[in-house]
Amino acid sequence: MVEDDLDIANALIPALRRYGLMVTHVRTAADALAADPGDLVLLDLGLPDGDGINVCRQIRSVSDVPVIAVTARGEAADRVRGLRSGADDYVVKPFAISELLARIDAVLRRTGLLQPRPRVTVGDLTVDIEARTVQVADKPISLTRKEFDVLAVLAAHHGRVVPREQVALYAWQSVFEASSRTMDVHVASLRAKLGRPELVQTIRGVGYRLGSD
Repeated sequence: MVEDDLDIANALIPALRRYGLMVTHVRTAADALAADPGDLVLLDLGLPDGDGINVCRQIRSVSDVPVIAVTARGEAADRVRGLRSGADDYVVKPFAISELLARIDAVLRRTGLLQPRPRVTVGDLTVDIEARTVQVADKPISLTRKEFDVLAVLAAHHGRVVPREQVALYAWQSVFEASSRTMDVHVASLRAKLGRPELVQTIRGVGYRLGSD
């Protein structure tokens, strides 16, 4: 994480670590370029010793590590400039941490660094993510494409809470769907078809979890 604002860094680091990520924090462009890039770079564009756009270009010139620009620059021209400099995604401050986590997940998945479990079994429910099949008590269950996508992202993170924004990015390719009643309708339909409503748990104010209790 390249972030010169300590208040922002101190808020983000615990959240990222709770999500299971190991975080190295630096505050300047020089330190960013000297650091091991790790598996992903969260890059503020307004740094005290240089423009983050140039940092992104220099990172991209020597590495294909995924970069997410995290910045207060929200104009369309700034977004275009950031993405053209080599950033894989662009998040504008202020943002919900759940959205940032969803975007991290999406970028890691696109770049192949996050490999979902191909087959997940919870009780008598079996989800084959690669084959896109679902069975309950060894009987096949027919789901719509969106219903399966919702179940697949929960199964890939079995036992962990998945923010609504992350479900929306996976199933609808848009975080804006996270606040829509459409998602609630699909989740309700999914529970009804599985016949195991307790498996798809709602974590109020956060998202959903696939679990057995």
